[in-house]
Amino acid sequence: MDIFKRIRLEALRLEPAAYAGTYEDWSGLSDEEWRMRMSEPVFAALEGDEPVGLTGLIRLRGIKMAHRATIVMVYLRQSLRGTGLASGLLSAAASHARDIGIRQLELNVRAENIPAIRFYEREGFIEVGRIPGGFLHEGREIDDVMMVRRIV
Repeated sequence: MDIFKRIRLEALRLEPAAYAGTYEDWSGLSDEEWRMRMSEPVFAALEGDEPVGLTGLIRLRGIKMAHRATIVMVYLRQSLRGTGLASGLLSAAASHARDIGIRQLELNVRAENIPAIRFYEREGFIEVGRIPGGFLHEGREIDDVMMVRRIV
């Protein structure tokens, strides 16, 4: 849990515009709440014992939607972007998803986060829609881009 907590709080502190959650929301969680947030698969990239990246996978509920999962919390330290580690994290999540019967990965990304959108496109995701003003950051409404990747 310590690795997850350290890298998640780092992501929220350094990239607040990228996430729906805030550092303040997460830093006040009890240990029990942290454990509950890890009930879905979480994947971390490490350099030695140091966490440097993170992603999570949340399977949709209900028998008719359980073939879908949402990629969440994607983060990689700025100095390591472009090294292939982010692709490795996404690949680990996709492989696990495939192993448990998931056929489709979905994610939302802020429309202003062009590098992330390009990364997801290189990883096989396609834009399927937008939620106008779906994200509110510092009083500004930002469109949420919905992306999908089939993994079967």
